[in-house]
Parts: sequence; structure tokens; C-alpha cells
Amino acid sequence: MSTQDRLTDALYGLGWGTVKKLPEPAAVRLGRTIADLAWKQRGKGVQRLESNYARVVPDASPERLAELSRAGMRSYLRYWMESFRLPAWSEDRIKGGFEAKDLHHLTEGLAAGKGVVLALPHLANWDLAGAWVTTKLGIPFTTVAERLKPETLYDRFVAYREGLGMEVLPHSGGTAFGTLARRLRDGGLVCLVADRDLSASGVEVDFFGDTARMPAGPALLAQQTGALLLPVTLWYDDSPVMRGRLHPPVEVPGSGTRAEKTSVMTQALADAFATGIADHPEDWHMLQRLWLADLDPAKGST
Repeated sequence: MSTQDRLTDALYGLGWGTVKKLPEPAAVRLGRTIADLAWKQRGKGVQRLESNYARVVPDASPERLAELSRAGMRSYLRYWMESFRLPAWSEDRIKGGFEAKDLHHLTEGLAAGKGVVLALPHLANWDLAGAWVTTKLGIPFTTVAERLKPETLYDRFVAYREGLGMEVLPHSGGTAFGTLARRLRDGGLVCLVADRDLSASGVEVDFFGDTARMPAGPALLAQQTGALLLPVTLWYDDSPVMRGRLHPPVEVPGSGTRAEKTSVMTQALADAFATGIADHPEDWHMLQRLWLADLDPAKGST
């Protein structure tokens, strides 16, 4: 393991070991302080965040974009502070930490025994939403995690999410899709963060007026298993409670090839994501390149 990898792993270990012991007001203040320092330094992540916001809010002035990126970093650090502290939260704190609109889409879908795929963008805190599902609703689910470097950091994330009641599969390795399909055929729940393609072989969609690539997995799973496909968007307000909305199901088109159906369904997901992101752009934690025009052609993604 390189020195940089060891340092990264140690810093995350410090976060999970120390931040979760802080009183909540202290953790909130710490997160905001770190966010503001990072924003003032204007590193690559902050610059990319601001550039992405410029696509979401194309008429924003430079001053407005600066305000958005500052708010975005505060939202991003709120996500991290909450995530570090989630393992220490009581069941009551988790149950009271999230409020979902139109939850009936999920409960009715599961009651029908078809299985449900929840697809989310990188909005607010998807880990908190997942913990709420397993704790408040008592519904286990399966998800997929990107293999992070160093491997010890990936192991920390897997252990963290499994501790919250999630079944976690590695993104790489080729077996995740088959396992997810089996869970859905058994009437289970699958949750996937789906606004950024990690394979460079995803589906091209129109997203805020330009072309981006999003993963085909959610649409393919729905087609193959008959599961309900539900877009979900999340946001923060000024309270300690995160908010969310379950959008109406994305239907499988009645005609067309598999690829054509996947394209239509993935575009429908992108449109639902765009609605939530446009309403709460500061809660979209996209500090990486997303649109094809921004990607390095030599690498395919960054």
C-alpha cells in the first residue's frame, strides 16, 4: 500500500472513530468549518462542482455560482459528518432523520411481490435514506459499492453499510447483476446510485441540455425481472431532517429492442433526477466530470 493510500485510509478511520463520538452540534460545526476551508482553497473538486452547477443553473451569475458551490460543499460535508456518525445513532434518531413523500410507490410495489429497484442520484445522504429503510421500514435491501483504493478503505465502507443493515456487492467482478436479479425475483429491494456511469459503457442521456452517460443497470434489471423501477431524489432543508421523494414508476416500453427500451427508461430516470437536482442543486454532490463534453477522451472518465 502506498503512503498516500495509508494516509487516506487513516483519515477515514479517524473520521469514523472520532467524529461519531462528538455531540451532534459539534459535528455540525466541524463539518461546516471544513467545508468553508475547502471552498476557500478552490481545489479541483470545488472547481468541478461549480462547473457542474453552471450546467444545472445556466443563467447563474459568477456570484450565484460561488454561493452555490459554498452551499454545495457544506451539504457535502453534512453528508460526511452524518455518515461518520450514523453507526452511533440510535434507532429513534435514524427513524426521525428522514421523511419521504409518496412512499406508497415503494410499499405497494413490494406488497405486489414484484421486487423494486430504487435509483438515486448523488443527492444529500443516500446512506441515511438506506438506514431509514432498514430501520424505520424494516426492509432489507441490496446495493452495489464502487471498489475504492486502498482496498482497506473499500472494506471500511462495506463494513459501515453492512452495519446499517445493507447487503453490499462489489461493483466490479461481474457477479453483481446476477445477484441483484435474484434478489428482485424473490420480491426484494435493490437500491442503486445511478447518475454517474462507472463502466464507460452506459447509456447516453440528455441531461440539462447536454449529453451525459448513466448506468444501464437499473433499466436492465427492471426489464429482466419485472421489478418496479422508482427514481428517488433527496434534499436537505434547514432542519436536522433530510427530505425525499419517490417518483412515479418508470415503465418498460411496450415495443422496441432491449437497447431501445433501456435508452428510453434511463432517459426517464435522468429526467426525474434532473427535477430533484434543479430544485436543490446545492445538495447534488457531483465533484467529478459527468458530461461527455467534459470527459478526457483518452481516459473515458475521470
